[in-house]
Amino acid sequence: MKLFGTDGVRGKAGEFLDAMTVLKLAKAAGIYFRKHSTTKKILVGKDTRRSGYMIENALVSGLTAVGYDVIQIGPMPTPAIAYLTESMRCDAGIMISASHNPYEDNGIKFFDNHGNKLSVSCEKKIEEIFNNQEIMISEQVTGRNIGSSKRIDDVIGRYIVSIKSSFPTDLNLSGLRIVLDCANGAAYKVGPTILEELGADVITINDKPNGYNINEDCGAMHPENVGKLVREYRADIGLALDGDADRLVVIDENGDVVDGDKLIGALCKFLNDEKLLKGKACVATIMSNKALEDYLAKDDIELHRSNVGDKYVLETMNAENINFGGEQSGHIIFADAAKTGDGLASALQVLALVLKSGKNASEVLNPFDLYPQSQHNMKVDEKIPLEEIKGYAELISKMKEKGLREVVRYSGTENKIRLLLEGKDKKVVEEEMEELIAFFKKAL
Repeated sequence: MKLFGTDGVRGKAGEFLDAMTVLKLAKAAGIYFRKHSTTKKILVGKDTRRSGYMIENALVSGLTAVGYDVIQIGPMPTPAIAYLTESMRCDAGIMISASHNPYEDNGIKFFDNHGNKLSVSCEKKIEEIFNNQEIMISEQVTGRNIGSSKRIDDVIGRYIVSIKSSFPTDLNLSGLRIVLDCANGAAYKVGPTILEELGADVITINDKPNGYNINEDCGAMHPENVGKLVREYRADIGLALDGDADRLVVIDENGDVVDGDKLIGALCKFLNDEKLLKGKACVATIMSNKALEDYLAKDDIELHRSNVGDKYVLETMNAENINFGGEQSGHIIFADAAKTGDGLASALQVLALVLKSGKNASEVLNPFDLYPQSQHNMKVDEKIPLEEIKGYAELISKMKEKGLREVVRYSGTENKIRLLLEGKDKKVVEEEMEELIAFFKKAL
């Protein structure tokens, strides 16, 4: 059984992620973490999905069965689990969430004792234990060795203090009107609290989760709702989080969504101007517009590119000793403030940039024009390795000669091929995309 995908284990709750599978996964993870245990404690948090109750209890059963003491902290953002795992000296942390997916789905994300997401190799080892019935039985414990569990409700304050400390001490949000969309998710308490304690006038929406309304026509996947309210209330800025609050979409004072690449560019330059950018470099994914790369190059800032996924952004940041990176989708990582993408930490940096600039959000968060891009997804019968497709290398070589940048990759979860072309001439981009589509229709 294949468990791990691009970001932990994810699937429909009650089907792929049923109680027995989760219990078995928890035992396998506990056996793996126990090899390097120092405290015998594992932290478990969740978002606001109804299925979180089932999955949480199954996790507790599996972990205690192999000797772990479990600390349950209830609904909290994913980045809070990363922070608290290290802060509370736990061997590991587990977040129950399917991020921006609808409530029917759920997922399980694992963090090591330093609050970092597990590497692919670590996930593979857990999966090997999961599929080894002999180990799963022999590693169970009995008697006094069986673990315990307890629920702690006051850790929310620790996370709030941590996030607020990332905001410049010489600034406050007094006088700023902010529309905040919590997506009926994990940040429904901490999000408004942080902004209000820093002095903002906060108009909060979608902060009443009922187990079924997480991400439903709200949050980062539907920022147009925030845009309408920003215009209606004449707010200075809008902030939209996703269900587990590791993603941020920013809306300017005109109600327009700020492009993710422009946001990364503006924040990177801000950090550089403040002498806070490590290594004179940042990380984005292969999907980011080349205009971002060219914009940063004007200040001699190098852009490193990673595979798609905030896990891979962070891996590249660590490998290159860089403290800032992100994805177009809104996963932005300030390594000095958070262990992973943190929508609230990112929001505070955006607000600091706007305040220090003395300009409107629409001006300061729109630092360059994007190059024309064309994207297309195609269903395929078979995922033939690209290098084995006759004529592919020649076609890509011809496109590069015309000054185009291409990203061609198979989906990791579906029988689809994803195509992206980018260049400075929109007409050339569109013409070449038509040729690329025709090529793959014939080849695949």
